[in-house]
Amino acid sequence: MKGAELKICGLAAVRARFAREPASIQRLFFDLPTGRKIGAMCKALAAAKKVYRCVEPAELEKVAGTLHHGGIVAVVSAPAWRAPLPAEVRTWAEQRAPLLLLDRIGNAHNLGAIARTAGFFGISRLVLAEHAEAARPGEATYRVAEGGMEAVEIFRVAQLARFARDLGAAGYVVIGAATRGGRPEAGSANQPIALVLGNEEHGLSPEVAAACTRLVTIPGRGQVESLNVSVAAAVLMWELWGRRAQ
Repeated sequence: MKGAELKICGLAAVRARFAREPASIQRLFFDLPTGRKIGAMCKALAAAKKVYRCVEPAELEKVAGTLHHGGIVAVVSAPAWRAPLPAEVRTWAEQRAPLLLLDRIGNAHNLGAIARTAGFFGISRLVLAEHAEAARPGEATYRVAEGGMEAVEIFRVAQLARFARDLGAAGYVVIGAATRGGRPEAGSANQPIALVLGNEEHGLSPEVAAACTRLVTIPGRGQVESLNVSVAAAVLMWELWGRRAQ
């Protein structure tokens, strides 16, 4: 929502935001040990006449709304996520840009872990489903991502299945991650690739699965049915993009 604010916790996440978009930080709160590490941030906020304060642990917890604040909380202008434009999709296809589509990922921690891995592998665009079950990037997402949210651009689409079909029409191979029934390998393609990951409990919706070019299943030993979605994301990102970049 335009004009809304977001709290980013943890030194790595706050540093990444400061490096990428320092003007977005409206207020900064930190404990004494962390204050010794953020002199440049405090100087920039002072120059911009913005609030920055060293506070007691109890107050920092209150500001953050969580015990897991990592010693620092930045209150920033919340982004307004939008759907990709058709012209952008065509350009991405021409550039063979990797894409990651998330179909109703419901856990904010998983979302943060996926964003961190995407940033690690240089996958700079994530497309989220605009759905009641889908987690929105928030405090926990940014904290778990450890700066990874600043390495990716987030988009949201109302109809993920339709968007997946649009990607296919633009020349993408759209690969859906399925718990069972998919190929045991992602295969190779000279075309650009979009990877789709489904909800933690239900997996891909039938509509999204049907819109994929192919489905892939990570083979296991059968003793555990499936991987956590963030772990599966890491395995598939390595297989599709990390390994091929070597």
